[in-house]
Amino acid sequence: MDRGPAHAPEDLRTLVELPDELRLHMLANMRDHLLALQQIQEALAGDEFETAAQIAEQRLGMTSLERHGAHAVGPFMPEAMRMTGTEMHRAASQFAVTVSDASATGDVRPALADLARVTAQCVACHEGFRVQ
Repeated sequence: MDRGPAHAPEDLRTLVELPDELRLHMLANMRDHLLALQQIQEALAGDEFETAAQIAEQRLGMTSLERHGAHAVGPFMPEAMRMTGTEMHRAASQFAVTVSDASATGDVRPALADLARVTAQCVACHEGFRVQ
């Protein structure tokens, strides 16, 4: 049975070199982002819209930038990576507003669309960049 190429394909993502401390910090932040997305989904499944909004804003939104030390790592990022990250944080803040509205309207679909915009930025960043 053929299992594909004998060697791994070339990684064409832009290499972002960071000092070890900042690299470890960035990777920890990204793991926390994944955890926050999971917790948001759990809150949505339980119709806990305000909880989802709080997680989104505090852990992913624009107010999370200081908590995540964006000022320290930002100067090491290529401009396109910085812009993608900023757009993810903006999208998360927008999601926080939209999911709060769902508690009044009962319609979670706009919030789900905004959450997809958040994860689309994660995907774009991971497709375009790798840290070392």
